[in-house]
Amino acid sequence: MTLLTTWSESGPGTVLRRTSEPAEIAAALAPAGVRYEQWPLRAGVAPDAEPTAVLAAYRPEIDRLTAEEGFVTVDVASLHPSEAPGWAETARAARQKFLAEHTHEDDDEVRFFVAGAGVFYLHTGGEVHAVLCEEGDLLGVPRGTTHWFDMGTRPSFTAIRFFHEEDGWVGTFTGDDIALRFPDFDTLVAGRAERGTA
Repeated sequence: MTLLTTWSESGPGTVLRRTSEPAEIAAALAPAGVRYEQWPLRAGVAPDAEPTAVLAAYRPEIDRLTAEEGFVTVDVASLHPSEAPGWAETARAARQKFLAEHTHEDDDEVRFFVAGAGVFYLHTGGEVHAVLCEEGDLLGVPRGTTHWFDMGTRPSFTAIRFFHEEDGWVGTFTGDDIALRFPDFDTLVAGRAERGTA
């Protein structure tokens, strides 16, 4: 279940908003220009399915969004726990790449979660919004929005990525350590389970 948690940018001492209602999440994020919607899941698409199978399964939604937004590149990013040698190091490096606050000057960051989960942290309007995205969630972060992303200590997700530019993911890091001051993916997921909202 998706979860939106909002705090003041000064720190996580006081929760300003917590909701798992899709309409409330969309309404809360809309003033920042953030796109949030849910797509129906396709039966038979395994979390570790080949990218071509994932893209084929969601072709109608991909074509609609591409027509609306003018995307030029669509691909699939996937990382799931494995016993293969070196997996832990690969996962740690992948997680670290996105943990610091950054922006994208030339493109939006648009992701649809086919499987698994991840948290986008949006720092905008004096607030930090943590959007725990799970399968079926699409989130579009407008270019220039300061944010970071956490996939957790044992990443498990498959996501369709949309780009306006052929260069793909290019981040400009702010140098701010704000990400260190807010609960990470694992803490948010554990807290949700403790509250009985898993």
